[in-house]
Amino acid sequence: MSEVIATYLVHDTKDLQKKAESIALGLTVGSWTDLPLLEQEQLKKHKGTVISVEPLEENSGFIKIAYPSANFSADLPAILITTFGKLSLDGKIKLIDLQFSDELKKQFPGPRFGIEGIREKVGVFHRPLVMSIFKGVIGRDLAYLCEQLKQQALGGVDFIKDDEILFENDLAPFEQRIVEGKKVLNDVYEQTGEKTLYAVNVTGKTFELKEKAKRAAELGADVLLFNVFAYGLDVLQALREDDEIALPIMAHPAVSGALISSKFYGIASPLLLGKLLRLAGADFSLFPSPYGSVALERTEALQIAAELTKEESFKKTFPVPSAGIHPGLVPQLIQDFGIDSIINAGGGVHGHPDGAIGGGRAFRSAVDAVLAGVDLKQAAKENEALQKALDLWGMVEVK
Repeated sequence: MSEVIATYLVHDTKDLQKKAESIALGLTVGSWTDLPLLEQEQLKKHKGTVISVEPLEENSGFIKIAYPSANFSADLPAILITTFGKLSLDGKIKLIDLQFSDELKKQFPGPRFGIEGIREKVGVFHRPLVMSIFKGVIGRDLAYLCEQLKQQALGGVDFIKDDEILFENDLAPFEQRIVEGKKVLNDVYEQTGEKTLYAVNVTGKTFELKEKAKRAAELGADVLLFNVFAYGLDVLQALREDDEIALPIMAHPAVSGALISSKFYGIASPLLLGKLLRLAGADFSLFPSPYGSVALERTEALQIAAELTKEESFKKTFPVPSAGIHPGLVPQLIQDFGIDSIINAGGGVHGHPDGAIGGGRAFRSAVDAVLAGVDLKQAAKENEALQKALDLWGMVEVK
């Protein structure tokens, strides 16, 4: 039978079995033992089923409940409301995972391009990709933005993304950012022979987004950056499924902290930033790295990456650990996330003593050194940009 199995972490519950049965009934048929046998037979296919109860210490534990797909339409809002809607208001309960039947998975698109398709676009296949971020562009004009774009591209990064807080504005309008940005990146490509793709932030009122994204595609945009948790997973899926858009989508985690940060409430990050983003169609998933000031625990970050890249019926989504990244972290990044990942840096590029060009070159040199099995300190003796980066930020020993 087609179904979704939800796993919850429950706290402050003395009788886990009773709590599980209450959830299974409360989120499906409402009651059971008080129903006449005929009604029980009629409602049997809609009844939630307790799969398992695993007690932990101090009145807490894991509960698994199966919800028949006959209860909901095949969309993520319906599934989230069924499995965690009003339950999210019922005390210390966190949604840890959702397991989808193969039949139900077929209703979702997954990434349009995935890791392999993105690699084909940049023509890079055997190393982690490197991305930088626009910084300090609020209140700046298009000329300033284009110059910053040029400097970052000359540093050799594979992607440059808008800051997620760069919205439509008179100084650097959305359409002009695409058109002028493309000219800049084409000029750099003529100089260096290396492609750099630009992720433009698609924003505005929800019901205007598809038309705006279609216009971006018409203008030749490379990638769409999308603040998915301000708009919703279903909006991401709508952008992914529209063949008139057909652009890679980079999902930003802004607002998700309100959902993932608590140990007692919300939704587990591997589910929200991993499985569900991949299911809905994100080609890239940004999430906090284990190393910065807004860091996730290393195990948690690795679990997100695992959900994005494990073998599935969908294409794989690029993990993009972010925040607190500098060239001295590259050995640890590759150790933790492998070559099928994107190294994403803001201050680690722009804060380099030689500016964004030096920052990009330092990252590329660090990646090359790690893949060649050369210690960064040794590689820095022959690379000035990398040496300056290590002098400024240091080098993290691989754990």
